Amino acid sequence: MTRVLVVEDDGAIRTVVAQALRRAGYEVTTVDSIAGLERGLAEGAPDVLVSDVVLPDGDGLEHVAALAQRYPRLPVIILSAQNTLSTAVRAAEAGAYDYLPKPFDLDALVRAVGGALSRNGDIPAPSPGQDDQLPLIGRSPAMQDVYRVIARVVSNDLTVLISGESGTGKELVARALHDLGRRRHAPFVPINMAAIPRELIEAELFGHERGAFTGAAQRSAGRFEQAAGGTLFLDEIGDMPREAQTRLLRVLQSGEFTSVGGARAIRADVRIVAATNRDLAREVADGRFREDLFYRLNVVPVSLPPLRERRGDVPLLAQYFLERAAAQGLPRRQLTAEALRTLQACDWPGNVRELENLMRRFAVLARDEVIGVDAIRPMLPVSSPADAHNDDIAAAIAALVDRIADRDSAALDDGTLYDRVIAAVERPLIMTMLARYGGNQLRTARAMGINRNTLRKRLDTLAIDAEHWARAGPGQSTS
Repeated sequence: MTRVLVVEDDGAIRTVVAQALRRAGYEVTTVDSIAGLERGLAEGAPDVLVSDVVLPDGDGLEHVAALAQRYPRLPVIILSAQNTLSTAVRAAEAGAYDYLPKPFDLDALVRAVGGALSRNGDIPAPSPGQDDQLPLIGRSPAMQDVYRVIARVVSNDLTVLISGESGTGKELVARALHDLGRRRHAPFVPINMAAIPRELIEAELFGHERGAFTGAAQRSAGRFEQAAGGTLFLDEIGDMPREAQTRLLRVLQSGEFTSVGGARAIRADVRIVAATNRDLAREVADGRFREDLFYRLNVVPVSLPPLRERRGDVPLLAQYFLERAAAQGLPRRQLTAEALRTLQACDWPGNVRELENLMRRFAVLARDEVIGVDAIRPMLPVSSPADAHNDDIAAAIAALVDRIADRDSAALDDGTLYDRVIAAVERPLIMTMLARYGGNQLRTARAMGINRNTLRKRLDTLAIDAEHWARAGPGQSTS
């Protein structure tokens, strides 16, 4: 009979785990400490080891890493209540077969044990430890899935495609893959494909030689060369023009590129991480994105959940952002439990970025150190919750009509009210969308359902400087 050794200091968890594994047909031995683990190993190596991290006489992960030298073919499944990216990565580095955050599903544990028994090959050797100061925050099941994927791919160079709405943290995932991987001592080079004019994309990516085009007074290295030995992060890859997609595909296939105007092939020694807020499969079906490039990029997909689908992480994120604001010199603030519950009820269309900006606003504008629900309500996103959204819009329109009537009493009778209201709304709407997309006029026009030429005309008419948001980057204030 297959033997499973369970190391868990919580008696209740130890009992239910043992019962579930025995019902699945395994012989189970349970211990509550590292010392007990060593006694169990002295009686004979088990077929699978299931171990907690925090044990009364030491760190289970550190001990598992040491065991990998003595028992290189022993599959280990790690259980942990420390549900962070750091723990998931440490488990992978220690050679663990799998990592299950607590609370876990017993069926998932039984499946993991079965998978460990049927696996082929040796356990990977541990790699050097990492700093615990990692950028991603959240303990929800959705984020645990993200952590587990990251932990499994940090030690290799597989291409990763990160998808998710704007503001969900796609660049943070890309940086975590770089900072935790074997290329961490080389450059991390990001490039936003939506922010570069289509005629300059190839020169930005691959560089250019002197005289390659008008204005090319000297040779310039592209992002591929700048990222040599490191990671190239292709953000908003879905906005890449078709002709540039073809060139990128050739580089991914051959592992070499030439600069614009150059003849010498240069080796592309980079790890590619791409990100998009679009459905690339739909883009392929609609003919806007190359199918072969999509499959080259989509080797390891990582899907980031929007904040509304992991509301349980909102309090943790909110407190973290307030603490970071205080560390940067802003006033120290704390939210009441009721205020945190109110934040959880919001939809957060701008996701984590919107929450972070709001916490910084609280830090600056709140009068008291402890912030209650009455203080935060006027500054909450107008789109959340849904009922408040509709009420707020109606109130704002009523106030706008009153202001128009106060300035011109004839406005309610001369048939111009509709045009006046639309004109008053249009400017802040365009500014809001430019702020969301970092000044990118193509994406702003697409989101508003108008063509780019129409948007440009409205920018001129309304005297809006789109370059302001291009310089500031996405997610900035419209003030």
